[in-house]
Amino acid sequence: MDFREGGTSLVCMRAPAEYGGMDIYTTWTYTKILPHERFEYLLRFANEHRETLDPVAMGMPPGIPNQVRNVNTFRDLGNGKTEVTITESSYATEEAHDTSKAGLEECLDKMAAIFVSS
Repeated sequence: MDFREGGTSLVCMRAPAEYGGMDIYTTWTYTKILPHERFEYLLRFANEHRETLDPVAMGMPPGIPNQVRNVNTFRDLGNGKTEVTITESSYATEEAHDTSKAGLEECLDKMAAIFVSS
Protein backbone atom coordinates (compact mmCIF):
# COMPACT_ATOMS: atom_id res chain seq x y z
CA MET A 1 0.00 0.00 0.00
CA ASP A 2 1.21 3.44 -0.91
CA PHE A 3 -1.40 5.44 1.03
CA ARG A 4 -0.63 9.00 0.00
CA GLU A 5 -2.13 11.32 -2.58
CA GLY A 6 -0.86 10.05 -5.93
CA GLY A 7 0.10 6.68 -4.43
CA THR A 8 -1.28 3.37 -5.66
CA SER A 9 -2.16 0.16 -3.85
CA LEU A 10 -2.71 -3.32 -5.27
CA VAL A 11 -5.74 -5.02 -3.71
CA CYS A 12 -6.78 -8.66 -4.14
CA MET A 13 -10.20 -10.06 -3.29
CA ARG A 14 -10.94 -13.78 -3.51
CA ALA A 15 -14.43 -14.65 -4.69
CA PRO A 16 -16.35 -17.19 -2.60
CA ALA A 17 -16.12 -20.80 -3.78
CA GLU A 18 -19.70 -20.71 -5.08
CA TYR A 19 -18.57 -17.94 -7.47
CA GLY A 20 -15.48 -19.79 -8.66
CA GLY A 21 -13.02 -18.76 -5.94
CA MET A 22 -11.01 -16.63 -8.36
CA ASP A 23 -8.73 -13.80 -7.30
CA ILE A 24 -9.82 -10.34 -8.46
CA TYR A 25 -7.14 -7.66 -8.42
CA THR A 26 -7.66 -3.92 -8.48
CA THR A 27 -5.40 -0.94 -8.16
CA TRP A 28 -6.43 2.06 -6.07
CA THR A 29 -4.87 5.40 -6.98
CA TYR A 30 -5.43 7.86 -4.12
CA THR A 31 -6.58 11.30 -5.26
CA LYS A 32 -7.40 12.95 -1.92
CA ILE A 33 -6.59 12.11 1.71
CA LEU A 34 -7.89 14.15 4.63
CA PRO A 35 -6.81 12.29 7.80
CA HIS A 36 -9.69 11.19 10.02
CA GLU A 37 -12.22 12.68 7.54
CA ARG A 38 -12.11 11.12 4.07
CA PHE A 39 -10.06 9.55 1.35
CA GLU A 40 -10.81 9.24 -2.34
CA TYR A 41 -9.38 6.91 -4.94
CA LEU A 42 -9.84 5.63 -8.47
CA LEU A 43 -10.28 1.86 -8.71
CA ARG A 44 -9.17 0.00 -11.82
CA PHE A 45 -9.36 -3.74 -12.42
CA ALA A 46 -5.91 -5.23 -12.88
CA ASN A 47 -3.84 -8.39 -12.75
CA GLU A 48 -1.32 -9.32 -10.07
CA HIS A 49 1.31 -7.28 -11.98
CA ARG A 50 -0.79 -4.07 -11.73
CA GLU A 51 -1.61 -4.16 -15.45
CA THR A 52 -5.05 -2.63 -16.06
CA LEU A 53 -7.73 -5.00 -17.37
CA ASP A 54 -11.11 -4.40 -19.03
CA PRO A 55 -13.82 -5.56 -16.58
CA VAL A 56 -16.12 -6.80 -19.37
CA ALA A 57 -13.27 -8.88 -20.84
CA MET A 58 -12.88 -10.37 -17.34
CA GLY A 59 -16.47 -11.63 -17.50
CA MET A 60 -18.07 -8.89 -15.41
CA PRO A 61 -21.46 -7.49 -16.35
CA PRO A 62 -21.65 -4.72 -18.93
CA GLY A 63 -21.83 -1.30 -17.32
CA ILE A 64 -18.89 -1.71 -14.99
CA PRO A 65 -16.52 1.07 -16.05
CA ASN A 66 -12.77 0.78 -16.53
CA GLN A 67 -12.36 3.24 -13.65
CA VAL A 68 -14.58 3.61 -10.57
CA ARG A 69 -14.43 6.70 -8.34
CA ASN A 70 -14.63 5.94 -4.61
CA VAL A 71 -15.16 8.40 -1.76
CA ASN A 72 -14.84 7.12 1.81
CA THR A 73 -15.88 9.42 4.66
CA PHE A 74 -15.60 8.98 8.42
CA ARG A 75 -17.70 10.62 11.14
CA ASP A 76 -16.89 10.34 14.83
CA LEU A 77 -20.02 9.21 16.67
CA GLY A 78 -18.34 9.33 20.08
CA ASN A 79 -17.85 6.45 22.52
CA GLY A 80 -15.21 4.92 20.22
CA LYS A 81 -17.61 4.54 17.31
CA THR A 82 -17.17 5.81 13.75
CA GLU A 83 -19.65 5.99 10.92
CA VAL A 84 -18.15 5.07 7.54
CA THR A 85 -19.84 6.10 4.29
CA ILE A 86 -18.59 4.70 0.98
CA THR A 87 -19.77 6.21 -2.29
CA GLU A 88 -18.89 4.64 -5.63
CA SER A 89 -19.78 6.24 -8.94
CA SER A 90 -19.50 5.66 -12.67
CA TYR A 91 -21.68 2.53 -13.08
CA ALA A 92 -23.65 2.57 -16.33
CA THR A 93 -26.30 -0.06 -15.50
CA GLU A 94 -28.36 -1.13 -12.51
CA GLU A 95 -26.88 -4.66 -12.77
CA ALA A 96 -23.33 -3.28 -12.56
CA HIS A 97 -24.28 -1.13 -9.56
CA ASP A 98 -25.98 -4.05 -7.80
CA THR A 99 -23.02 -6.38 -8.44
CA SER A 100 -20.62 -3.88 -6.91
CA LYS A 101 -22.93 -3.14 -3.99
CA ALA A 102 -23.23 -6.85 -3.12
CA GLY A 103 -19.45 -7.29 -3.14
CA LEU A 104 -18.86 -4.16 -1.10
CA GLU A 105 -21.47 -5.14 1.48
CA GLU A 106 -19.85 -8.56 1.87
CA CYS A 107 -16.45 -6.92 2.45
CA LEU A 108 -17.90 -4.50 5.00
CA ASP A 109 -19.73 -7.28 6.83
CA LYS A 110 -16.47 -9.21 7.16
CA MET A 111 -14.65 -6.11 8.40
CA ALA A 112 -17.40 -5.38 10.93
CA ALA A 113 -17.13 -8.93 12.28
CA ILE A 114 -13.38 -8.44 12.82
CA PHE A 115 -13.61 -5.00 14.43
CA VAL A 116 -16.66 -5.70 16.60
CA SER A 117 -15.06 -8.82 18.06
CA SER A 118 -11.76 -7.06 18.81
